[in-house]
Amino acid sequence: MTVQNHPSGNLQVSTMTHGGPDALGVPLYDFSTNSNACGPCPHALVAVQQADATRYPDPQYTVLKAELAAFHNVNPARIVLAASASEFIHRISAWVKRSGQSSGGCGDGGHGGVASVCFPPHHYGDYAQAAQAWGLPVTTEPSRAALLWCCEPSSPLGQPQAYMAAWVEGLRLHQQAVLDCAYAPLRLSGTPSLNSAQRDAVWQLWTPNKALGLTGIRAAYAIAPLGAEQAVRALMALSPSWPLGAHGVALLHAWCRAASQQWLAQTLPILRAWKAQQVAQCASWGWHVLPSEANFFVVRPGVEDVPAWLHTLRSHGIKLRDATSFGLPGHVRLGVLGPQALEALAQALQYTSC
Repeated sequence: MTVQNHPSGNLQVSTMTHGGPDALGVPLYDFSTNSNACGPCPHALVAVQQADATRYPDPQYTVLKAELAAFHNVNPARIVLAASASEFIHRISAWVKRSGQSSGGCGDGGHGGVASVCFPPHHYGDYAQAAQAWGLPVTTEPSRAALLWCCEPSSPLGQPQAYMAAWVEGLRLHQQAVLDCAYAPLRLSGTPSLNSAQRDAVWQLWTPNKALGLTGIRAAYAIAPLGAEQAVRALMALSPSWPLGAHGVALLHAWCRAASQQWLAQTLPILRAWKAQQVAQCASWGWHVLPSEANFFVVRPGVEDVPAWLHTLRSHGIKLRDATSFGLPGHVRLGVLGPQALEALAQALQYTSC
């Protein structure tokens, strides 16, 4: 997401930068998203296809919250449902903004009593877009932020975030930390930086559609920190009615099923093998490959005009993700795909200057 400030002071959103289908339609081989390339999960797909779209879901989502809570071994009162990760990002940003105004600045916030936000240098653009939309200034000092964002494995680099433990241990009253767990189920190496007690001190944001290979279904949920009952009520009060439709409900129900988790576990060794092959191939082309623990990684291909290069590849049915919007100009991100896609990329490169 590219955000600009108009001279009048009004926020303007000029363009949205994201992977996946574009004006040219669905790419033949789409390296630009981080969805599980072994997907879709057959169990989840059947559940979504069989969802009853003729009726409203339970507005309280009682059964779904109970299932998600049991899946994570937490109290159902800690579950907050969201239409998507992006919707939750905006909602909690709005709540932090309101809380900062009503509480004298969420513990100062580092900007003269105005609640502020802190996030990693390279991150999902919606964190910053939501902060700007809700008037949350950015601080580089975690101790002074009202809202802290972290993601592990990180986006776009797929790397561990060792600093998170210190962030969590240093949390003060009125500070909120969100751990974006979008890629946690697709971790191919390494271990989490937070232990269970530290995770209980933060908001855990989950979006299973990537792991299940069904990114077209928008559904997410967050697990609130221990003792955050008041915050849960506040976030639920800011939610529209029925944030999840029948298909999102079906996806999250399927996520909790043993069959879906077994399928996911079986895909991870396949993705590891594909990733090793893909990384080796990229290195053989002279691309600089950055380390990653997830089912995606960033490379610097050494191309002078990356947008033009990517345009040429797109014309041959190959889409890679320009990492400029992540703060990494000259780099691209590649999701891990199978051997057929890698061969197609190799053939398409023959038509570029790389």
